[in-house]
Amino acid sequence: MSFPKNFYLGGATAANQYEGGWNEGGRGPAMTDVTTGATKDTPRYGTYRNADGTTGKMSMFGGTLPEGAEYACLDGYFYPNHIGTDFYHHYKEDIALFAQMGFKMFRMSISWPRIYPNGNDKKPNQEGLDFYRSVFEELHKYGIEPLVTISHYDDPLYMEEKLGGWQNRETNGLYEKYCHSIFEEYKDLVKYLRH
Repeated sequence: MSFPKNFYLGGATAANQYEGGWNEGGRGPAMTDVTTGATKDTPRYGTYRNADGTTGKMSMFGGTLPEGAEYACLDGYFYPNHIGTDFYHHYKEDIALFAQMGFKMFRMSISWPRIYPNGNDKKPNQEGLDFYRSVFEELHKYGIEPLVTISHYDDPLYMEEKLGGWQNRETNGLYEKYCHSIFEEYKDLVKYLRH
């Protein structure tokens, strides 16, 4: 069986689930970085530290951060998004495997806090920009077209904690700045972008 020439066989991932390198290369924390692993009997929780130093956890769906608390990674919890599949350190090997499988397209997302660690930074994080440039160049080396999701549940934690997330209009302006930065940076490497 053969596919038409313009048929894109590929795969898809999300940075917050597979990338790893959660605190490397200048990347700032995201909500998923303070989200615990789950089992069939235990849901995922967001973990936090209160102003008095005590710690706690809350439901990821409908939970409310206590007043004065800050999200935090705590001892004794497993945070699966910290490692993912470690694409951050192994993307060249992974992309070579994609090519062996016949991928013609790879849908991936960019980690917003890897580009703007806090979301409101004056300039983008150059290490983050360089990382994704290297990923896109590696994909093209194997004839794989990147299809990039701008944001996939991977917003800078600062915006959730200090701005209240998307309920604050300032977040919209920060998102616009982030989009402009990646559009400009990767205009020569990425044809397909989506939100």
